[in-house]
Amino acid sequence: MMHGGGPDHQSLIPLARRLCDRRAVVLPDIRGYGRSPCSENAKHTWTSYSADVMSLLDHLKVDSAIVGGAGLGATITLRTALAHKERVRAAILISVEDIEDDEAKAAETAFMREFATRVREEGLHAAWAPILPNLAPVIREMVYDAIPRSTSASIAAAAAIGEDRAFRSVGELADINMPALVIPGMDERHPIALAKQLAHLLPHGKLAAAEMSDAIVTTEDFARCFAPAIREFLNELSALPTASA
Repeated sequence: MMHGGGPDHQSLIPLARRLCDRRAVVLPDIRGYGRSPCSENAKHTWTSYSADVMSLLDHLKVDSAIVGGAGLGATITLRTALAHKERVRAAILISVEDIEDDEAKAAETAFMREFATRVREEGLHAAWAPILPNLAPVIREMVYDAIPRSTSASIAAAAAIGEDRAFRSVGELADINMPALVIPGMDERHPIALAKQLAHLLPHGKLAAAEMSDAIVTTEDFARCFAPAIREFLNELSALPTASA
């Protein structure tokens, strides 16, 4: 399970605790975050992030895994599921990031460049200050909590992902043919409509009843809201003839 952009792996610990009685849950820090510092802009690409997932599975000597994440982690999951179908047994997608048209992508790239400049010139707290009020309450809490564990040079470099493009259309994701649980986000960057569209498009997609909301304020709230849907999904996977418990 991979965290979103801004937080680190600790944001998902309460969720992992609610799931680890059934599965081994691995919480990596995505490249550039927490204990995975990387201050080279060129190494922050979707291809690199997907390769990192494969390297982690190799390190753990795991042939295949259920891969999931929130926000940034969900996009990495989608990219990994497309590039390495044989190793992704199922996908868990929380708050899927928007797939922008050219104009929106250009705006996002400019936003990320400005953020990186503020990080380098003013520091992390100052860089996040104008952004935090516009985030969902729980994401705001996750980001604020992670700032002391973050490295400015790495976070600034991680913003270079805005220069890359994960997908150009939702249709590119139709080839993801493993079971996938989609948990909707709640804002323009993580649109509910996209989650519903994705759940319908994926051959084995399932839309969760739970979704992000302003009522989710803490990481414990996050875990309490989403763990039941994920547990149900895991139970369904265990019941499949080809799934291994």
